[in-house]
Amino acid sequence: MKKFKMPHALVIMVMIILLAVVMTWIVPAGQFARIENAEGVKVVDPTSFQYLESSPVSLLKVPKMIVESLISKIDLMYTVIFAGAAFHMIAKSGALQVLVGSTAGQFRGKAYLFVPVMTAAFAVICSTQAVNHFIAFAPVMVVIAMGMGFDSIVGVAIILLGGAIGFSTAGLNINTAVLAQKIAEVPVYSGLRYRAVCFVVFLIVTCLYLVNYARKISKNPELSPVYDIDQGREERVVDLTAFGKMDWRKICILLVLLLSLVSLIVGNTKLGWDLEEYAALFLVVVIVEGLLLGLTPSQIASEFINGCKTMLGAAFLIGFAGTIASVLKAGGIIDTIIFASSNMLNHVPRFLLGPAMFLVNVLVNLVIVSGSGQATAVMPIMAPLADLVGITRQTSVLAFTFGDGFCNYVLPHSSALMGILGAANIPYDRWMKFMWKLFLIWLLLGSVLCSIAQIIGYGV
Repeated sequence: MKKFKMPHALVIMVMIILLAVVMTWIVPAGQFARIENAEGVKVVDPTSFQYLESSPVSLLKVPKMIVESLISKIDLMYTVIFAGAAFHMIAKSGALQVLVGSTAGQFRGKAYLFVPVMTAAFAVICSTQAVNHFIAFAPVMVVIAMGMGFDSIVGVAIILLGGAIGFSTAGLNINTAVLAQKIAEVPVYSGLRYRAVCFVVFLIVTCLYLVNYARKISKNPELSPVYDIDQGREERVVDLTAFGKMDWRKICILLVLLLSLVSLIVGNTKLGWDLEEYAALFLVVVIVEGLLLGLTPSQIASEFINGCKTMLGAAFLIGFAGTIASVLKAGGIIDTIIFASSNMLNHVPRFLLGPAMFLVNVLVNLVIVSGSGQATAVMPIMAPLADLVGITRQTSVLAFTFGDGFCNYVLPHSSALMGILGAANIPYDRWMKFMWKLFLIWLLLGSVLCSIAQIIGYGV
């Protein structure tokens, strides 16, 4: 009997799309009325739900919906592709490999400081940034992690787990926590002291988990779920001195990389940059790096194409993932799913309402991966429900951000997760062998923290 082999990530994505189509034939269509609240945000009227005539999606429409999703995600896809070309130039220069050698040397004998420090750094950065901004950085972290004796999972986990903590707990993201607070009509950026506690608790527990995994893999590399894949990586660094010494070209290449990452953060937080500006920045970086490498215009163009090819898989995963929400929306069942989820809370004991709200948001996130979309759909229901059952609206916002954030790192249709895994060439099933235990720990930890928030009357 042949050993079961997990299908290609795109096949998994299509299977989920087809499941969504089946749901539109089974789940009744329904709709909430949308109104504008005092903040001018269009939200769901929680008292307005009504069932509608069913509008099941035909399988014949799915190919067109996939194409439409690809078109709608084209800005993110081009950003990922161009970023891949930029990092391809860096890899070609050998600058990163030289940096890996010096970094590994600095952390020699204390390599486990590297994992928590870098994880904490990404947690802080992603307190305001979406994790998918760092999709193209995944191959860089993979090379660094492997150069230090770990596996490629450690490399992407530093980004994903750190990003998960910052995105889910900090309460500074405009598109999720801040939007949810506006809808719930609690002060914007309020409740940060308890969120800081949550940030630290999640960071400590997650770093302990990741450091323990890294220690196990460094001692016995064969235990890694991606051992066979890592052995075949062209970028795998065996001899950290094989790329020579740092020269002025390599230094300039690394400075361009650093400047581009700083520009991404400053552009997003200070200048209002969006994906178009990110893509343009990476296009400029490709040209500058090519010139620093001494390449001719034709050689730069050739390497640009080669670099783009490395990210095509990740880009298509992002585009296909958007089809799932499109199918559910076309079938008119998104509001029905949310309505049913909210009704479940009416049968939950009061002392478990905080954790229950968290878990309901996890379930909703299976359908609506978009943080802003989930906030506008769920919070108008959760906030008044919190009033009715006697818990604070701030607790309902916390439950939302936990549920929206942490779930994204196990969902096969999460663009951030699948994009980073695709960029690092790590199959989804291999990631889940590493991740499933930590996700259960996150669920337990989030439930405890939501329960504490409920007990202390979590407010400002």
